[in-house]
Amino acid sequence: MLKVGDQAPDFEVQDHLGDKLRLSDLRGRKVLLWFYPKADTPG
Repeated sequence: MLKVGDQAPDFEVQDHLGDKLRLSDLRGRKVLLWFYPKADTPG
């Protein structure tokens, strides 16, 4: 479990264009993860 002030582990996500992006690629920048359901999905 991470605690306040811990460094986030490196991970990979897909951006809005479908390109893969690693957290380590953004080191030194502020990062905001925004999760939302895809269009036309149930729920």
